[in-house]
Amino acid sequence: MAAVKEVSVETKLKALYTLQLTDSKLDEIEVLKGELPMEVSDLEDELAGLEMRVGNLEVDIKEIKKSVSEKKSAIKESEALIKKYEKQQDNVKNNREYDALTKEIELQKLENQLSDKKMEEFNRDIEAKNTLFDESKESIITKKKDLKVKKTELEKIAKETEKEETTWLKKSEKARRGVEERLVTAYKRIRSTYKNGLAVVTYERDACGGCFNKIPPQRQLEIRQRKKIIVCEHCGRILVDPVIAK
Repeated sequence: MAAVKEVSVETKLKALYTLQLTDSKLDEIEVLKGELPMEVSDLEDELAGLEMRVGNLEVDIKEIKKSVSEKKSAIKESEALIKKYEKQQDNVKNNREYDALTKEIELQKLENQLSDKKMEEFNRDIEAKNTLFDESKESIITKKKDLKVKKTELEKIAKETEKEETTWLKKSEKARRGVEERLVTAYKRIRSTYKNGLAVVTYERDACGGCFNKIPPQRQLEIRQRKKIIVCEHCGRILVDPVIAK
C-alpha cells in the first residue's frame, strides 16, 4: 500500500492564502450587489405575509357576512312569530293564555334587539376588515412594484458579474480542495468573525495586515520559515509572509 504523501505547511499556507484571495474577490462582487439580495428577500417575505393576510381577511369577511345573513333570517322568523302571536291574542279564551302570548312576543322582540345589536357589531367588524383588506391590497401593489425594480437591479448586476463570479467560484473551490477540512473549518470561523472577511493576512511593516498590531521579530522569522501555521496573538488571523503572497 502506497504511503500518503504529507503536504508541507508551506503548501497549506499557499493554498489558504489563495483561498483567501479568491473569497475576497467574491466578497467584492457581493459588495457590488449591496443590500439588494437582502432587500429582495425581505420584500418577498413581506409580500407572502400580506397575501396570507388578504386571504385570511377574505375568509373572515365571508364568515361575518354569513353571520349577518343568519341574524337577518332570525329577525324575519321572530317578526313572523310576533305577528302569529299577536293574531292568536285576538282569539284567546282567558287572561293566562293572553299573558303567555304577551311574554312570547316580548321575548321575540328582545331577541330582535339583540340580533340588531349583534349585526351592528358585525357590520363594524366588516368595515374595519374591509379597510385593512384594501390597505393590504394597496401595499401588495406597491411592494410588487418595488420588488420588480429591486429584482431588475439585482439581475443586471448579476449578469454583469456572472462570468467573473463563476471564474472566482471555480478558483475558490480549487483552492479549498488544497486545504484539509480542519483548516477550512478554522478559516471559515475566522472569516465569519470579521466584516471584511479576512482570515489569512500578510504582515506588513512589522505589523499584522488584519489588526495592524506589531509582530515581534522572532515571530516574523517563524512566519517566514513556514514550518507551522501561526496566528496573530491579537486578532487570531492566520499570518503569512509577504513573499509567499507573491
